[in-house]
Amino acid sequence: MFTGIITDIGTIAKVEQRGDLRLVIDSGYDMGGVDLGASIACSGVCLTVVDKAPAGQPGWFAVDVSGETVSRTAPGLWHEGARLNLERALKVGDELGGHIVTGHVDGVGTLVSAVPEGDSTRLLIEAPASLAPYLAAKGSITVDGVSLTVNSVEDQADGTCRFGLNIIPHTQALTTLDALTPGRRFNLEIDILARYLGRMEQLRK
Repeated sequence: MFTGIITDIGTIAKVEQRGDLRLVIDSGYDMGGVDLGASIACSGVCLTVVDKAPAGQPGWFAVDVSGETVSRTAPGLWHEGARLNLERALKVGDELGGHIVTGHVDGVGTLVSAVPEGDSTRLLIEAPASLAPYLAAKGSITVDGVSLTVNSVEDQADGTCRFGLNIIPHTQALTTLDALTPGRRFNLEIDILARYLGRMEQLRK
C-alpha cells in the first residue's frame, strides 16, 4: 500500500528485454534500508525490487515489468532515460499524507491542457469511459503515482470524461508533473473506495 506522496524521482538507467522487461532505476534512496522483494511504486505502478546497489554505492534498484503491466500503463513510459515518480511502501505508523493507493493502474489518461491558474497549474485530463463512473469532484485520484484532488468532472458524449485538478509549485518541483505537454499520457488509479463501491453496484444489478 502507498499514499501517493512522492519521495524521490528515479531515472531508468538500463532496459533489458528478457521474458519480461528488466529495468535498472537510479534513485536517491539509501538501498541499505530496502530489502529484496520490497515494493516500490514507480509512477503509480507497484513493482518488486529484484536486485539493488551494494552497500556504500550510489543507489539503484532493479525491477521486472511484465507484458501485462506494459500493456496497461502509459505508452512509452518504460524506456531508458525516462523519469519515474517513486514511493516506498507504507509502513505501519507512517503519516498518511495522501490517500490509500494500491499501485494498480486502472486506466490511462491523456492531458488535454495545462494552463496557469494563480501560482498553480490547472490540468484537464481525459479519462476513458471505464473510469468515468468512479470520478467525482473533491474525490481522490492518483496521476502517475501522485495523490491529487479532483476539482471538476465533465462527462463527454462518447462516454469518456474530463476532470480538472490543480498542481501547486511544490508538487511540480518534486515530481515528474513538471513536464506537461498536451497529449501526454498518465497512469490513473481511482480511489479504492470508489472501486469497491462500483463492484458492489455491479453485483446488485
